Amino acid sequence: MANMIGTPVKRKEDPRLLTGNGMFTDDMKLSGMLHAAFLRSPFAHAKIIRIDTEKAKQYPGVIAVFTGADLIGKVKPVPTMWYVPGADLKAKDRSPLALEQVLYAGEAVAVVVAEDRYIARDALDLISVDYEELPAVTHQEKALQEGAPLVHDDVPQNLALLWKAGEVPDEAFEQAEVVVRQRLYNQRVIPNPMETRAAVAQFNPGSGEMTIWCTSQNPHIHRMIYSGVLGIPESKLRIVAPDVGGGFGAKIATYTEEAVVGHAARELRRPVKWVEERREHFMATTHARDEVIEVELAGKKDGTFTALRVKNTANLGAYLSTFGGGCPTIDFGLMITGAYHIPQAAVVTYGVYTNTTPTDAYRGAGKPEATFQIERIVDLFARKVGMDPLEVRRKNLIPKESFPYTTAMGLLYDSGNYWKKLWRRWITRHCVKNRRNCGHRAN
Repeated sequence: MANMIGTPVKRKEDPRLLTGNGMFTDDMKLSGMLHAAFLRSPFAHAKIIRIDTEKAKQYPGVIAVFTGADLIGKVKPVPTMWYVPGADLKAKDRSPLALEQVLYAGEAVAVVVAEDRYIARDALDLISVDYEELPAVTHQEKALQEGAPLVHDDVPQNLALLWKAGEVPDEAFEQAEVVVRQRLYNQRVIPNPMETRAAVAQFNPGSGEMTIWCTSQNPHIHRMIYSGVLGIPESKLRIVAPDVGGGFGAKIATYTEEAVVGHAARELRRPVKWVEERREHFMATTHARDEVIEVELAGKKDGTFTALRVKNTANLGAYLSTFGGGCPTIDFGLMITGAYHIPQAAVVTYGVYTNTTPTDAYRGAGKPEATFQIERIVDLFARKVGMDPLEVRRKNLIPKESFPYTTAMGLLYDSGNYWKKLWRRWITRHCVKNRRNCGHRAN
C-alpha cells in the first residue's frame, strides 16, 4: 500500500470511452421501452387556470399524459435535503409537476409518455394550458424589498434563509488604520456538460422493485430521496449511474423529472426513458452562483490584515435545490478567509427566493466565490497601502509552522504550504520576467 501512494494510476475507463464503447443513459434500450417528454412553462410566474390534455392523449402513439393533479397522492413533493446548522431556513418542497402556479420559466407542468421520443415531443404541442401571468421578481436584492412580488405567499420578503457565522465588533473597523470595501457580483452560470440529464426507469410489479438509471453524481442521495418521493423502500430501489458525460455539480441535485419517470414506469408497467433537450437543460437544470457579495477588510498600514466582514445576498431561485442552501452558506462562508491569517472574521448570508431556475453546486460549490472575494479585496487592500500585492499576500499567508491551523471561521486546516507556491510566483515576476541571474530557486 505504501508503494501505491503518489504512484500514477492509469484510467481504466479511457479505452472503452475513446473507442465509442461507453454506455450512457441514452444508450439504454429495454424491451417495450416508452419515451417521455415534458411540457414547460414559458412564464416566470403565472397561475395555472386550466390544462387540456385530451388532444395529446388521442395522438397516435401516445400512451399516457400526466399533469400535477394526476400525481397527487402517488408521487410526493421533492424535498430539499440540505440542513444548514444555525440557519433560519424556510424550505419549500416542490410538486413533481406544477399544480396551481408556475414559479420559473421552464418549470414542468405536464409529461407525455409515448412509443418514441418524436411522438412524445410532437404531442406536447397539442396540450393547451391557460395561464394568468403574475408579477415576477428575478433579482435577489429587489426580491427583498418591501412590496416585491412574493414567490411563495407564506415566505415574507422572499427570504428563504438567513445564516450568520463569526463575529467582528464594529470597533475593529472603526479603529483600523486601513479599511477597504468592495461590492462584487458573482454572476449566474449554467452548467453545460456534453450529456444533458437523462433517466430510464423500470419497475417489476411482481417484486415491487424499481431500477432507475440516471445521470447522477450522487446515486446514494438519489436513492434516499426518490425512495420517499415514490414510496418505495430503499431496499427495493436501485439507482445506477452509467457513464456520465460531465456533471460539474449539476448532476448532484435530485430533480422532479426522475421521480415522474419512475412513477410513469410503475403506472404503465413498462420501462420509460427521458432525455433532456439542450434547450431544456438551459431552462430547467440547476444554475449556480448568482451572488451579490459585499466585503470589508481592515488592517494596518504595514499591510497586516486584522478583520474581515462579508455579506452575501444569494439568489436561490424559486425552490431550494438539494444542496442549494449549502453553497452560499457553509461552502462559501467558512472559506472567506482563504489562505490568510485574519484574526477576526464574520459572514452573513441572505438566501433569497426569486422567479428563476433554482441554483445549486457548480465547480467547487461556494469555494470559487469565496476565493474570488478574498483575493479581490486583497488586491484592493494592497493598492490602498501602496504595496506589491504579492508582498501583502506573503505578509499574511498562514505560515507552514502554524499547521494544523484553525481559522477565524472555526475551520481546521490540517496542513498546507502556501509559501512554496507564492515563492514560485515571486520568482516568475521578479527574476524570470526581469531576466535576473540571481540564484533564486523555487524549491
